[in-house]
Amino acid sequence: MTLYDKYGGFARIHPVVMDFYDRLLDSDELGPYFDEIDMKRLIDHQTKFISGLLGGPMEIDDTRLYTAHQHLSVTAAHFTELQHILHDTLVDAGFEPQDVEAVAQAVEAKRGLVVAGA
Repeated sequence: MTLYDKYGGFARIHPVVMDFYDRLLDSDELGPYFDEIDMKRLIDHQTKFISGLLGGPMEIDDTRLYTAHQHLSVTAAHFTELQHILHDTLVDAGFEPQDVEAVAQAVEAKRGLVVAGA
């Protein structure tokens, strides 16, 4: 069974991603990245991305991920803060520790596509 199936698929992951973005928007460091962003569209896209990381049917396109972030000048520190926020969000959503770690590793594998100059 994939983590996608274990945690209820798209319908269950979507509210977790919404909570994650609420937390990102509350961050003094990360919130400004989203000032001019269509959040509904971004949350839908991110739900698909996280679903894919969890083994769901959504495909993760590394080229698109890279292109979407390179103009933002995301720093390593900002990426790490995002990881901490995601960790706390998943824990609060009831993800088991080993599953939180699996997601953390999958996100870390994408660091070079998001962080400027990585």
